Amino acid sequence: MLGKREIGTIILATVVLAVTINFLKFQSLLGILLAVFIIIVLNVAAKKVAAYYLDSEAETRIWNFEKSGYRKGEFSYMNIPLGIIIPILVAVVTLGNIFWMAITVFDVKPKVSRAAKRHGLYSFSEMTEYHIGLIAAAGIFITLVAAVVGYLIGFSTFAKLSIFYAFFNMLPISELDGNKIFFGNTVLWSFLATLVLIGVGYVFFLT
Repeated sequence: MLGKREIGTIILATVVLAVTINFLKFQSLLGILLAVFIIIVLNVAAKKVAAYYLDSEAETRIWNFEKSGYRKGEFSYMNIPLGIIIPILVAVVTLGNIFWMAITVFDVKPKVSRAAKRHGLYSFSEMTEYHIGLIAAAGIFITLVAAVVGYLIGFSTFAKLSIFYAFFNMLPISELDGNKIFFGNTVLWSFLATLVLIGVGYVFFLT
């Protein structure tokens, strides 16, 4: 179930990515908006389904850099929306020749019912890095599947953007999916990274 905050996040992410992807290119913005919206919704939905089967909840938000502490005896708090700033900055600096598609991240919290289970996979109530990595991997995997489907039905723009979305989110940095998968299961990260690179290679060298 998507809350109002997540719906707002998806809409904001869609608009920012569509505008930066289309920056100075004057292409059909509507088509790119639709493609990006579907990609993000599928990615979010896959994570929510994976979280559900792990007795937890995944909430999507804009990728932020947060820092708090005391300076000169006063409490200070800094919140920088990297997911908004970086795509815009990259588009402006490169004049639209390069676009950045990592814009959202997700938080996971276990459900109360998880603590009551004491067998098999659920031998403890806390979410481990492995479990969080599985949830992140579900989002990447469905994005790659969507790319294949988009290619087969002739929606080439959707297919390419899906590949690029998976590529940027697979980077093992900060709170991105790639970092969560990497620290959760390096073998799984390597497998998905290989699939993503094959997709990127197809986009650049075979089209």
